[in-house]
Amino acid sequence: MTSTAQIVRYGELKPCRTAFIDAHTPGSDQKENFTIIGGGVSESPDQYVHIADPIGFNIGAAGQPPKCRNSLHSHRTAEVFFVAKGRWRFFWGRWGDAGEVVLQEGDIFNIPTGIFRGFENIGTDYGMIMAVLGGDDAGGGVIWAPQVITDAAEHGLVLSEKGKLYDTKKGQKLPEGVRPMALLTQQELAAFPEPTTLDVVPHYVARYWDMMALADKQPARVIGENAMLRDKPGFEIDFLTRGSIPDAPYKVEVNEVVMPVRGHWHADVDGDAYTLAPGDTCLIKPGAHLRLAPSMTGESSLYRIRATKDPAGPTWKP
Repeated sequence: MTSTAQIVRYGELKPCRTAFIDAHTPGSDQKENFTIIGGGVSESPDQYVHIADPIGFNIGAAGQPPKCRNSLHSHRTAEVFFVAKGRWRFFWGRWGDAGEVVLQEGDIFNIPTGIFRGFENIGTDYGMIMAVLGGDDAGGGVIWAPQVITDAAEHGLVLSEKGKLYDTKKGQKLPEGVRPMALLTQQELAAFPEPTTLDVVPHYVARYWDMMALADKQPARVIGENAMLRDKPGFEIDFLTRGSIPDAPYKVEVNEVVMPVRGHWHADVDGDAYTLAPGDTCLIKPGAHLRLAPSMTGESSLYRIRATKDPAGPTWKP
């Protein structure tokens, strides 16, 4: 019988260093990308998928050393990040100068769909951000700012019109009849919004300590119906602490993922006991009975993500 719980341990994550078109571009060439649940949006056949099950959304992660950045891109569905480790700067706009915000460990950012965005590790050690992407196919891939594609070609990577990477440094080339990914036209680029920091941060960013305060007695609704952040992007996210975890087991009604932020947690799934640590990802299938509890005293918090029937597509409204 298939287990109703599947766990991907932080220490067992398998990185891909050639996942995207900027993998050779100086400043972005030390990135590590992780596809934890779902197919993700990697452009490389080298990407390892830990749990391939379609659950209505995708879970991934990006790990980067200090001063390493992820190039400007956009998605057709939601992209939500929370910082697992380190200090990160997120920036957005056609050239990355329309707005920015700095996030610390535990902070969460529901990046508006339909804008170019990038991020960099501005901490002093290797950092990790965990990602939730809307939809089973995550919108069909990544839309790159034109300069990213041009820069990548100068360093040996070419993206086909079908979203597959070819490395000319390895002697690879586009197959006959396959064209390179077309650059966005000026008319197409004009359709991408340029919201300011004041447009975005108050409505799309939640700080860890604010959520800790709100989740003192009941779960803090972060994304979803009547939540802290705008949009209902095909999944909902709650933030739970020691004081807001249900005492009794509850039946899982839809695909559910729990991801500890601080502290160690006990998870009892249909009588099977697991211990979860920060950075671990636990998928619980519908029909299971789940009970969560911190395993020791001290600060404890986690994110819980559930699939919803809301459209996973574009949600940004000026």
